[in-house]
Amino acid sequence: MQNIIEIKNATLFQGGTRVFNNLNLDISSACNTAILGPNGAGKTTLLKLINRDFYPVVASNSCVKMFGKERWDVQELRSRLGIVSHSLQQNYSGDTIGLYVLLSGFYASDGIWQHQHFDEIKIQRAQAIAEQLGIAHLQDREFSSMSTGEQRRFLLGRALVHDPQVLVLDEPTSGLDISACFQYLETIRGLMSKRKKLILVTHHVHEIPPEIERIIFLKEGEIVADGDKEKLLNSEQLSKLFDCPINIVRSNGFYQAFPI
Repeated sequence: MQNIIEIKNATLFQGGTRVFNNLNLDISSACNTAILGPNGAGKTTLLKLINRDFYPVVASNSCVKMFGKERWDVQELRSRLGIVSHSLQQNYSGDTIGLYVLLSGFYASDGIWQHQHFDEIKIQRAQAIAEQLGIAHLQDREFSSMSTGEQRRFLLGRALVHDPQVLVLDEPTSGLDISACFQYLETIRGLMSKRKKLILVTHHVHEIPPEIERIIFLKEGEIVADGDKEKLLNSEQLSKLFDCPINIVRSNGFYQAFPI
């Protein structure tokens, strides 16, 4: 199986802070994967590294490859890898309508600009995605007037317009109420049932759907555990990861954390 992500000996600084020191990480297309860690673990920086927003220190033995390649045209990469980050919600102007959020995915932008061209094929694709996600009735509504759950669905649609093989989700249910959380997770599970691969980056155990098989623990910029979900999602291992006593309960393939 081809690796989706291959990071070798990556050292990365943000300002004067070293976030990663010789980070090594391979994620293959063989299974769905969750990267779990507390705040400050380096999850956001890892996403920016994958998204080509950040680059590691140049070194002969270091590389960051996506689908086996170090260099990508951004548009081509977006056709294979769709990244959904809730931080994008802050980037759209208040009067941007839902359809434009979807269309912005074709240019990996955070809005629609005068130089961008959208032919009928692109518009029809965006509208089809809106139908698929149950948000077609909202496509003419201003983004700022939508609920957080509705906004999150449009951002998911933005990533799906290219029909990417892999989705990378950053804390996808953060800020959602229980109903919206359940609906969003059901949507993600539906996409996985249609052979989309998922890489989930989160500190929320309840966000991990049953289809996830591999768990990676990230803490203080280091991978501290990597393995099968059944071996890592337990009270002992998660208590070590988050430095507090945790009781883990499993139900219908989902996990929930409780204080001891």
